[in-house]
Amino acid sequence: MRCSRGLHVEGSKSYIKIPGDRIGALVGPDGTVKNVIERKLSVHLEVDSENGTVQITLPPTAEDPTVLFRAKEVVTAIGRGFAPEHAFRLLDDEEIVFEVIDLREIVGKSPSDLKRLKGRVIGKEGKTRRIIEELSEANISVYGHTIAIIGYPDQSAIAREAVSMLIRGSLHGTVYRFLHKKRRELKKQRLQLWEPTYRSPSEKPL
Repeated sequence: MRCSRGLHVEGSKSYIKIPGDRIGALVGPDGTVKNVIERKLSVHLEVDSENGTVQITLPPTAEDPTVLFRAKEVVTAIGRGFAPEHAFRLLDDEEIVFEVIDLREIVGKSPSDLKRLKGRVIGKEGKTRRIIEELSEANISVYGHTIAIIGYPDQSAIAREAVSMLIRGSLHGTVYRFLHKKRRELKKQRLQLWEPTYRSPSEKPL
């Protein structure tokens, strides 16, 4: 599911709010993170550190208006807890997708229920989240009331299903087996893509 919560679009501008404790990550040391987003997408970011509002402006000379929405995704990703280097995957490849699971839509606003579900996804000392990331090759952020995912569509689909299984109460061992199975399938698919298709005239089909 694409994240649009908190977004207001007005002409060539977007306004979005992110948590106050993520403003520093968005701006970066000496403005470095903000500058990277502006340079790569040719947009302008105006960050209000008082209320967490970020204004994203597309210049009149922009040829591709969709970068406004890509910039919104990068800002939102950092706002939902991703380290900038992981959010930058959205800048480097247009096939990378960003998804947000809002746990409040599943268990309501109960702090204890939210904590329980987040704990299942994170695991002891971050073990479960780390395994999901390693085997799906997607990046996972558990922050506040959301679980966010960044990756290629196939990577994100695997990570999303693993998270959904944990939310539904599946045993961690069951989820790990699912991830290992999907990992093998991904490797097999990649090998098939790289298999040579050329056959010399002397070769005959098997």
